[in-house]
Amino acid sequence: MVRKAAGRASGRGQGARRPEVRLPPLEPHDGSGLEPDGDYDGLEFREADFVGQDGGGATFMDCALTGCALDETRLHHARLLDSVLTGLRGVGTDLAESTWRDVELVDARLGGVQLHGAVLERVLIRGGKIDYLNLRKARLKDVVFEGCVLVEPDFGAARLERVEFVDCVLKGADLTAATLADVDLRHAAELDIARGVDRLAGAVISPSQLLDLAPVFAAALGVRVDGGPGPGA
Repeated sequence: MVRKAAGRASGRGQGARRPEVRLPPLEPHDGSGLEPDGDYDGLEFREADFVGQDGGGATFMDCALTGCALDETRLHHARLLDSVLTGLRGVGTDLAESTWRDVELVDARLGGVQLHGAVLERVLIRGGKIDYLNLRKARLKDVVFEGCVLVEPDFGAARLERVEFVDCVLKGADLTAATLADVDLRHAAELDIARGVDRLAGAVISPSQLLDLAPVFAAALGVRVDGGPGPGA
């Protein structure tokens, strides 16, 4: 596998380094189920049904997973390295405390995916929709969310460093106790923060986003905004 990481200036510090994964010739997976602590190297998984299976602690290196079903699949402590994941679908996938490095996740359709305590480095999440993404206490470095929809993502107590949101929608994001450094939100198509707006130090937003978030900032500061007439009116 040959790869290089590309960066894009964010206008505040150093931009995120994107993975550019170039997979070697792949062998088709034999169709067997996942195994705990399994070692998968240079394989192509196409339309595989991993519903309810246990691949906890497994390592995927130089792999392509395309159109795989991951409902209730257990991949706790899994390692995904130098791989491309396309069209994954599933509800309740357990990827808690997993490690992602040099990975592209494209057009995923996931709900309630557990990534709490995970480590993501040089990861591109492009397209698709992820509902109730749990990234509590996760560490994200050089991660780009591009053209995707994130419904109520939970970044509680997570650390985000050089993370970009490009043409994506964030609905009801939770940043409670999160730590941000060089996070670029200016190019998000929609930015809705439900909790933790006070944790935006270390992020950059656009003037229009500042206006949109003004009621949230006011509420966080305990400021009551009243458009009624003043005294003596």
